[in-house]
Amino acid sequence: MEIPKPREPLRSLGPLHDRHSPIGFVPCNFSANISLFRAHPISCCLCRCGSSAADRMDSPLVAQLFKQLFLHRACQTRRQSLLKLASSYQPIRHHQHHQRQSRFYSDSRGPRNVVKNESNWQQRSDIFPADMSEEYRKYPMVTAQDLRVRKDRPRRVKMLMRDFIEDSLYNPNYGYFSKQVVIFTPGEPFYFPGFKDELEFHSTLSKRYVEFEDALDAKSPSDTRQLWYTPTELFRPYYGEAIARYLVANYKLTTYPYHDLIIYEMGAGRGTLMRNILDYIRDTEPAVYARTKYKIIEISSQLATIQTAQVAGDSHADKVEIINKSIFDWSDPVPSPCFFLAFEVFDNFAHDIIRYNLETEEPLQGTVLIDEDGNFFEFYQPLLDPVADRFLRVRHRATNGRYALPYPSSKLARWVQQAMPFAPNLSKPEYIPTRLMQFFGVLEKFFPAHRLLTSDFHSLPDAIKGLNAPIVQTRYQRQPVPVSTPLVHQGYFDIMFPTDFRITEAMYQAITGKLTRVLSHEDFMQRWADIEETETQSGENPLLSWYKNASVLYTV
Repeated sequence: MEIPKPREPLRSLGPLHDRHSPIGFVPCNFSANISLFRAHPISCCLCRCGSSAADRMDSPLVAQLFKQLFLHRACQTRRQSLLKLASSYQPIRHHQHHQRQSRFYSDSRGPRNVVKNESNWQQRSDIFPADMSEEYRKYPMVTAQDLRVRKDRPRRVKMLMRDFIEDSLYNPNYGYFSKQVVIFTPGEPFYFPGFKDELEFHSTLSKRYVEFEDALDAKSPSDTRQLWYTPTELFRPYYGEAIARYLVANYKLTTYPYHDLIIYEMGAGRGTLMRNILDYIRDTEPAVYARTKYKIIEISSQLATIQTAQVAGDSHADKVEIINKSIFDWSDPVPSPCFFLAFEVFDNFAHDIIRYNLETEEPLQGTVLIDEDGNFFEFYQPLLDPVADRFLRVRHRATNGRYALPYPSSKLARWVQQAMPFAPNLSKPEYIPTRLMQFFGVLEKFFPAHRLLTSDFHSLPDAIKGLNAPIVQTRYQRQPVPVSTPLVHQGYFDIMFPTDFRITEAMYQAITGKLTRVLSHEDFMQRWADIEETETQSGENPLLSWYKNASVLYTV
């Protein structure tokens, strides 16, 4: 059984792969090609670019859904729709001191018309995108860091794709993880030997999931609740105990008794993993527990509050420190040996979007423009910013040039592709994990003696178009609603990427100089979990059979 994400809403149980669907509910067949609610058409300002940013609205049901979903105060914008207009490839020149000028070569095919749209979604076309060249010249360039102090979603600005994604997910005032997240907890731990088989466990989990959300609705009904779970919650306490065994064994082999056991966890959810690890060490290794310090780095104030409540007045209180900040704001050197845990974190790191000129193979970096009405437009420029440029250079050196690209390697194949009618002049998009590279830089600079332990998904079904492309979806009335672009109303959609562990491992080694190993989730649990505790009467073991598309990377 393959589960696309450990901290999923129970969409991934059984054969379902819909991130936000509850167990036992077969999700509606919403089209992945949803053009989002009104005032958010997405146009790629490149002639023949073949953008799949947000395609047609195929289903009347989905149209009606978004009419209701975004009749929300935070989503009220003026009703406008952009009609036909095309612009061609626009090379953009940069000047120093952060002043940008652009030279646009436009082949407009008609006037810019604005028509009224009586619905709350905007049907759009990639063939005739609106010409936003003048706005691109005028609008200031901003970053996610600039937007953190803003309470309202930005307009009349432009930003790199990675800044748009980071702002959408982590803005403290309207970001997805700041306001939308509810983590499912099943209550009492499951007694797996009491289940006849995996199907009975699935049924019991489905029942608890529905009861959990029913209880939430009884207190505060919500059609747009973003509910998901983690493997820590699902397999509590056995998942956390497996991690604890790994930590204790490696601590004893390396730095005990000369150094304390210092554990950093980034993105700790409800703090359940922390509690399970500390419980295990306290009960089985009291000498190690006496020297244990557990520090959580949590960007979400909401989750940091929950984590603090977990240990308030608890026996672990003097062992735990909650640090409510982004890891990318870290500035304090940690010279002591430590373990750094990052579970289900990489998939929500912001990525840049790159397309390649099919004739020259030159990379172009994507920029998002947001107009005065909150509409999104993509622009591509041949001059890469320093972060994206460094990523491409480090990746090339770390892998000796062996990595996938979103276009044919053969010049003849590219020529044939371009000769097709209406063929794009740029490749399909590639999403590069620039934030992940920066995270490795933080570890190398501030945690030089760290040992990393991380787990995430090496593949995700139903992703949008592109190489290393994400799944983008929200949840409405307990059903998943996937869309075909990351350019969606900020804070309402989860954007999660697969992790290419071969590339990730190579880049981590190149940046930190440390050696690593990658195992499948099943192999790691076989080594460190007490698998008898999670085995059903039939011999099936959900801890091993679920999460087949997850991998674990650790420093050796």
